[in-house]
Amino acid sequence: MKESTSKQLETLFSRYPALATCRADIFAAAETICGAYRAGGKLMVCGNGGSAADAEHIVGELMKGFLKKRPLPEPLREKMKAAFPEDADYLYRNLQGALPALSFVNQVGLGTAFANDQAPDLVFAQQVLGVGREGDVLLAISTSGNSKNVVYAVETARVLGLRTIALTGRSGGKLKGLADITIAVPDDETYRIQELHLPVYHALCIAAEEEFFEA
Repeated sequence: MKESTSKQLETLFSRYPALATCRADIFAAAETICGAYRAGGKLMVCGNGGSAADAEHIVGELMKGFLKKRPLPEPLREKMKAAFPEDADYLYRNLQGALPALSFVNQVGLGTAFANDQAPDLVFAQQVLGVGREGDVLLAISTSGNSKNVVYAVETARVLGLRTIALTGRSGGKLKGLADITIAVPDDETYRIQELHLPVYHALCIAAEEEFFEA
């Protein structure tokens, strides 16, 4: 991990001192996510309710510029010009570098069909089975750490050889002993756990962006 990436992570603990108890796990999660991207993998995210909204938020920060503009490499511009000269400049100016990320909470057609035909609590696990590949990372969000559909997704990911990160509350629940890394923020009340989850995943997104984009 680059020194600048580590510095970005350290700012999290100066702004939110309570999260210092999670420092080692947050650094481990950042390195795991960056490692997957270095190897050509992707990040997959799941959660329920407010955590579902967080899953969408995370994907939004990774798939486009967050703090940086992420300009495309010049060789890609040349390919655009060769293929579509009339649109190349517009594409090059407005598209941004992306870090591959996928939320499992917005697959309405698949989710409702699988819930109706098979098992509602396996909707996330089915998506892990369908698109997860060894080297990918699953970020599983559950304030209690015990959400069955999230737990089943992590179990499936482990079977497939994916790395798993849990983002939970203080106890960690079942996910604490199941995920490779558990970031258990120091609170027990659902809404306060969610308030601490946001700066954690923002820091992880910033760290990944810092690691792979210069501007």
